[in-house]
Amino acid sequence: MKLQFDANQDYQLEAIRAVVALFDGQPDSSHAAVSREDELSSLQLNELGVANQRVIDDEQWLKNLHAIQTAHGIALSPALETMMLDDGASIGACPNFTVEMETGTGKTYVYLRTIHELSMTYGFKKFVIVVPSVAIREGVLKSLQITQDHFKTLYDYERVEFKVYDSAKVNELRNFALSDAIQILVINIDAFAKDSTEPSTTAEAKKVKKSKGNVINQLRETGVKPIEFIQSAHPIVILDEPQNLETDIRKQAIARLNPMCTLRYSATHRNAYNLIYSLDPVRAYELGLVKQIGVDSVIELKDANRAFVEVESFKTGARSVKAKLSIWRNQSSGPEKASVSVKNGDDLFALSNQREIYRDGFIVNEIDAGEGFITFANDVKVRAGSPHGALTDAILRLQIEATVRRHFEKAQKLHPMGIKVLSVFFIDRVVNYRAYAEDGTATKGKFGEWFEEIYEQYRAKAEYIGLMPHDGAKVHNGYFSQDKRAVSPFETLTGKTNADAEASTFELIMRDKERLLDLTEPLAFIFSHSALREGWDNPNVFQICTLAESSSEIKKRQEIGRGLRLCVKGVGDEFVRVNDRAINRLTVIANESYEDFANQLQTEMLDAGVKFKRDMVQNERNKVTVRLRKGYDTDSQFLELWERIRARTRYRVEYKTSELIAKAASRVKTKLPAIERPKMALTRAEIAIGATGVSGTQTGFRTQTVEAKYVMPDFVGQVQNKTGLAKSTVARILLDSGRLADAVNNPQAFVDQVSELVNAEKREFLVYGDNSEGSGVKYLKLENAFYEMRRFEADDLMEVFASNVCAVGKQDKTLFSHIVIDSNSSPERLFAQACEDNDDVLFYIKLPRWFQIETPVGPYNPDWAVAYKNDKVLYFVAETKKTGNTGHVQLGLLRPIEDLRIECGKRHFKNFEEVRFRVVSSLEELVS
Repeated sequence: MKLQFDANQDYQLEAIRAVVALFDGQPDSSHAAVSREDELSSLQLNELGVANQRVIDDEQWLKNLHAIQTAHGIALSPALETMMLDDGASIGACPNFTVEMETGTGKTYVYLRTIHELSMTYGFKKFVIVVPSVAIREGVLKSLQITQDHFKTLYDYERVEFKVYDSAKVNELRNFALSDAIQILVINIDAFAKDSTEPSTTAEAKKVKKSKGNVINQLRETGVKPIEFIQSAHPIVILDEPQNLETDIRKQAIARLNPMCTLRYSATHRNAYNLIYSLDPVRAYELGLVKQIGVDSVIELKDANRAFVEVESFKTGARSVKAKLSIWRNQSSGPEKASVSVKNGDDLFALSNQREIYRDGFIVNEIDAGEGFITFANDVKVRAGSPHGALTDAILRLQIEATVRRHFEKAQKLHPMGIKVLSVFFIDRVVNYRAYAEDGTATKGKFGEWFEEIYEQYRAKAEYIGLMPHDGAKVHNGYFSQDKRAVSPFETLTGKTNADAEASTFELIMRDKERLLDLTEPLAFIFSHSALREGWDNPNVFQICTLAESSSEIKKRQEIGRGLRLCVKGVGDEFVRVNDRAINRLTVIANESYEDFANQLQTEMLDAGVKFKRDMVQNERNKVTVRLRKGYDTDSQFLELWERIRARTRYRVEYKTSELIAKAASRVKTKLPAIERPKMALTRAEIAIGATGVSGTQTGFRTQTVEAKYVMPDFVGQVQNKTGLAKSTVARILLDSGRLADAVNNPQAFVDQVSELVNAEKREFLVYGDNSEGSGVKYLKLENAFYEMRRFEADDLMEVFASNVCAVGKQDKTLFSHIVIDSNSSPERLFAQACEDNDDVLFYIKLPRWFQIETPVGPYNPDWAVAYKNDKVLYFVAETKKTGNTGHVQLGLLRPIEDLRIECGKRHFKNFEEVRFRVVSSLEELVS
């Protein structure tokens, strides 16, 4: 089965367009001829092969950067920032550009597609992806493999070759330099960071200097260092998780690749050089781009806060006695264990920088150095050698049980839908899960033994019989970076050994995502120490459990990031993304209180510059179960309302092509901005050759417009591909717009901007037509085609967070025990409450997601259906919106696509004589 990719995710396209716009003014791809002399091409031929070539100057680059930052509401960079050493010194001349994307939103897909866009738009060919770890490298390689067909469909214009750097095959770098195909090289930072030939005075560099250096940096018998093939290609370098590439040694190594620029992609940047796009966790969460987050806390009931206190030592004096304790203390980077000195009367809440777990009574009451203990005002006594609040085996085992329980609960609901459930455990020590004897045989640690016992107990429960057909030994396994047998993907195996099994586990977890997602594959519980905490994820991870002394040792964003991606389900021979928020819920099984987990997650995000609008994390215990009212299908009020809205329709669009041409041509003529030609820079300098070397002093600088003639692309064909209109229609639009002359200045910019304008006009035209009476989209009611009433039953017993529902008091007026609200915005909540309170409302329904009206611009799901008693019973379908403070909806303030879909809704319901369709901000506005 193959994973399916959606090419039309707006937030991903925004990130891609931001990078492409950085090079505005660069010659388009049709001018990407390869020669030694052409200074106006995006490619150049040199002694070692084909190289990228930048034509735009730094002034234009900075201008482009500012335009992008302004468009995205980002503070302007004062200059093109390059990487800086720890002492503040700048490295190299290539600027760094930063794209921030929340974990789980598809940043790897975005930068891989950006490569194709840069090549298609400007003709660049050479790209290097630098990764900090094996897990990230394997994830990138897998993404390259599974997106190959997808990108071929989108960009079927030339060859693309990708490879992972292998020090045993350095000769392959020659092809990277020579080939005129798109070249994508994935390389681990450690494969080229050790350069024994580079002098350095830093302590870190001195350690590296003692080593032999990487093979890639060593002079070969040919007289060329393998790295020179990369350097000569002047690649665009993509840094995946650059916060892990921030040491001086690694920064210098990246600069040695001779990049044109670096594009930095991460959710947690340490340095956001030249930020051009930001999709922070708040926005990702609000848009439903990631799973919602819940926390199951496993803590001791007798000490709900599990305050950790360890006595390290005592210090006695002539007049006083003190103790040194180890506690958790809040730091700007998050809670860390710290040693504090205490005397009688000291409060650990204050000493911990107000960490909640020490709030209640952890005031030093007695220090007894002779007996070796300290007591607090809340009667907690801590002895030297016996820490208070340290995790016990009972808590760890209970965490495993909580994870297995959640797994079975979700599997019972999701497996029948074709959605496999995965759980991930992060452990403190590998030996707790698996140990190897000297002969290579593996034995289970306590975590492995506990897991199998608990799993079999749940598997045998009556409600789960047959749900998980495989026995406990087959459904769990692990991947650990320090276990050489388990992780070496290049090891040649000659016999059936433990290494075979471990290599197979490596392949399944790291490389064979599709098989891992298959319901027939037994593996469903994955254990890891640290190797999977960054760079690895799987869309169907629904539980994450940290089995360590304290989950605070791991960054919360790092921890939850392994399970934020929206899940997929098997449909035919493909895996399709599921967008239902009721399904996409990640549960973190934590060994700390929910409040501490949420506070720490928020602290991390605030430290990263995130601005909050509402809480992201919700307690799993704060869920409510939404129940369908029994006997709903015999309720006369409901049946009368449902009878009037249940019929399906189909639409047709009749329009005159000549009218579309006229409107689109007029839009292009009036709204297409002036398109300028690319510019080149002319720099004058005086060269001095002296005893100290060669130097240059700039004496003049000016820019001039590029006057070279371009090879013009097929404008009609390219606009047709982007709009789906007939070639003859596109040709007439372009001619009638009178703007074809602009195409000469920058052909690709012309194609892109014209296509956007034509598509916008086409969408409006399909819905509204020529604005004359009866034109535009028309709906026809179908005979014997209805929305199935029984589909309401699928939402029976659905679990929803309490903050997302309105409880129903008058159950006879609606279907469910709670009204599920799409968001916490006031219109829906107030409308639901008004329907509850108004005695003239006979019946009301929050229309489910599956009640969709097909439109030329995508499916439309109205909000409400209402039966209202006036002089007679009136039936309404309502869309609740709030625009401004006028008390009524101003349609002109809605997003264009919303306005178009609502217009389609109006035309659909014109076929229903007894139903009135309205867009309102309140119930009062609906019935007035």
